[in-house]
Amino acid sequence: MTEPLFVIPLWADLVAVGLGGVQGAMFASGFVGKRRLDLLGVTIIGIIMGMGGGLIRDLLLNVPPVSLQSNWYLVTAGAAALIGMLLASLFQRLNQLIIALDALVIGLFGAFGTAKALAIGLPEVPAVFVGVCAAVGGGILRDIFMGLPVAIMHVGSLYAVAAAAGCFVLVGANAWGAPLAVAAVACITVTTIIRLLAVIFDISLPEQRALYQRKVAVETSAIPIIRP
Repeated sequence: MTEPLFVIPLWADLVAVGLGGVQGAMFASGFVGKRRLDLLGVTIIGIIMGMGGGLIRDLLLNVPPVSLQSNWYLVTAGAAALIGMLLASLFQRLNQLIIALDALVIGLFGAFGTAKALAIGLPEVPAVFVGVCAAVGGGILRDIFMGLPVAIMHVGSLYAVAAAAGCFVLVGANAWGAPLAVAAVACITVTTIIRLLAVIFDISLPEQRALYQRKVAVETSAIPIIRP
C-alpha cells in the first residue's frame, strides 16, 4: 500500500492564499504615476501573490496543483485582493502592515511547502528547497508581472534566508519526532521573526561587489611597498 499524500487543511491553505492576496493588492495599490494599476491589474497581482507559492510548490513536487482543484482558491484570492484595495484606500501608511503580512505569508508558504515535500518522501534538503521556492514564489511572480526588479535577487532585507531558516527548523523538529503541524508552526514563527527583525534592524546579506572590493583590499595590503 502506498501512503496517502500529505493534505494541507483547506482552511489553512485558504488563510495563506487570502493573506497573500491582501498583501499583493496592497503592494500594487501603492504605486503612482506610470506604474499605477487599474482595478483589474491590482486584482491580478493579488491573485498571483496569493496562489503563486502554492502553484510553484505543487509543480516542483510533480503533483496536481491543489489551488486548481477547488473553486475556493480563486474566489478567496480574488476577494482578498478586493479587501487589499479597500485597505489601501482607508489607510495612508501601509508599509508596516504590508511588511508584517509579507513576513507571515512567507512563513506560511514555506511551512506548507516543506511539510508537503517531507510527507511525500523527499529528503530533507530538497524539501527545504521546495519550501523556500514556495515561500518566495509569489513575490517573484508579482515582481515579474509588475516589471520590477525581483526583490530576492538584490541587496535588501532577508527574504529567502528567513524562509530557509524556518524550513530548516521544520525539518529539524520533524526529525526529532515532532508532528508536522507543530513543526510547521515553529517554521512560521521563526520565518516571521527573522524577516521582521531584518526589516527593523536593516539586516541584509553583503553585496557581492562589496565582498570583491574587500578581497582586493586585503590582497593589495599584502603587496610590499618599496619606498625610495
